[in-house]
Amino acid sequence: MNMPIYLDYGATTPLDPAAANAMAPWSMGGGVAGFGNPHSPHLWGYSAKAAVETARDAIAELIGAPPESIAFTSGATEAANWALKGALTAPGQTRRRIVTLATEHSCVLETARYLESIGAQLTVVPVRENGLADIGDLTRALGEDVAIVSAMLVNNEIGVVQDIAAIARAAHAVGAIMHVDAAQGFGKIAIDVDALGIDLMGMTAHKIYGPKGVGALYRRPFTVIAPLLHGGGQEDGRSGTLPTALIAGMGEAARIAGQHMAADAAHARMLNARLLAGLNVPYRVNGDVAARWPGNLNLSFPGVNVPLIGHLPGLAISSGSACAAVTGRPSHVLTALGLDDATAKASLRLGFGRFTTTAEIDAAATQISAAVARQRDEAA
Repeated sequence: MNMPIYLDYGATTPLDPAAANAMAPWSMGGGVAGFGNPHSPHLWGYSAKAAVETARDAIAELIGAPPESIAFTSGATEAANWALKGALTAPGQTRRRIVTLATEHSCVLETARYLESIGAQLTVVPVRENGLADIGDLTRALGEDVAIVSAMLVNNEIGVVQDIAAIARAAHAVGAIMHVDAAQGFGKIAIDVDALGIDLMGMTAHKIYGPKGVGALYRRPFTVIAPLLHGGGQEDGRSGTLPTALIAGMGEAARIAGQHMAADAAHARMLNARLLAGLNVPYRVNGDVAARWPGNLNLSFPGVNVPLIGHLPGLAISSGSACAAVTGRPSHVLTALGLDDATAKASLRLGFGRFTTTAEIDAAATQISAAVARQRDEAA
């Protein structure tokens, strides 16, 4: 069986061999390094704890934060839930409003809607046609009743990079907490949490060539949020035994990302330009063409309003987020940009990165061009 070309890096990335090697001593279960609980007061525990702290240091260094500000989670979804629910239920919190953007990931939007259902207020600010927030619109939506503002650094569907520093300034001007979903930006673009004004930030390992099932929440010192998971309080408010192997893999993936960030970005830019140059049919890039992560391309094709994925069996791609694919609904991100439902469903999200080859990009351009041409001919 011939495997399709994998161009769905926005959904998840391949595991880097170095990250797999970092996990091996903790996942195999052998010797002192194999199975200790990192919270146990003996040699097995101390050994596992050392691996956890090495990973914590690597993640903190990548975002310019102190290691003690990093708390491990099961992924970016848990981090977003903790940030929003924790901010609204923190001791002494009297503010009840959440402000976010229409193009946020479902882990933010659905958490915010849940909080709205139990008494919070929610303001969802539209974006411009290029997917970027209008800072004026956002500022006008804010007030002293806002507890938290949430915005995604790099959009998971269209790759645009929001002006987080400007959004954070507006949030802080009314005394609100700034939360950032950095699942798609962490390890790909330079992040300095102090320079950007970030108070809470979610990250995940499997978007940077690390394992699935582990992520982290950055919490600015003295930013108070209530625990999401109650219990032993292992991660200063996030209870549960830590998965040493997964954390070691995330730490190594973060270390590699820091070393290869410039090279990875240059490779992605080259592949982006090559794919677009290889298309011999009209196309539209959804989302701003300049303020974006180049490893994400979201394309629609004039004259094509039927889903293309079924006509591209040689490619592993999507028309939106992996979460949205479960529902069968058109992408809320694309409809927020003004695309109609049919065009949104016919759009393609292509994600590529460290292990994508030029030969794969060339083959993808050929297959997409042929599929689009066939659909346009049939519609004529």
